[in-house]
Amino acid sequence: MFGRLMPREGNFFELFNAHAERIVEGSRELQAMINGFNEVEKHAQRIDDSERAADKITHETITLLHRTFITPFDRDQIHRLITRMDDILDLMQDVAESIVLYDIRKITPESRQLAEICQMCCERVRSAVSLLKNVKDAEAILKTCQEIDRLESDADRVMRAAMSKLFRDESDVKQLIKLRSIYELLENITDRCEDVANLIEGIVLENS
Repeated sequence: MFGRLMPREGNFFELFNAHAERIVEGSRELQAMINGFNEVEKHAQRIDDSERAADKITHETITLLHRTFITPFDRDQIHRLITRMDDILDLMQDVAESIVLYDIRKITPESRQLAEICQMCCERVRSAVSLLKNVKDAEAILKTCQEIDRLESDADRVMRAAMSKLFRDESDVKQLIKLRSIYELLENITDRCEDVANLIEGIVLENS
């Protein structure tokens, strides 16, 4: 009787999808910032806006989780998924803020390449999240997660090559430190996307 009076399911999938849209939105702004390297502060502000909007969605999801009696899958998985997704945008915000605060005047091809991989990862995070509502379609979800894993490996390779080139060719120590930080933050974005993919894989394997 008590269970029938409690909220059931909730609109978790709508919230996941809304958050994933903010992730993609932020990744596009980040790539535009790094590719063109003009209007840097404007892009940084837009990334900040996306991050704040995503924070609200995260808070709404956690609030709904506390109020919902029956959830579409494990409660801990829901909490970890939305917080791992939030980590992605937090790192984008860190990249944008670092570029502004460090007063970086030029950007490298390796940074652009990493930003492009970040955006591709984020697009696939959105795809994987959108498929979660039909968790029985395990093949499509797992394939998307594998693509994220592959992109994260690509980012690792770009990162290693970028670091090698940086320490070999950059004579300005301040510039070296700044670019190293940007490379690491960009690569960390792909790590967080992989975290989301691994969590989604676990959800699918337990519920399909």
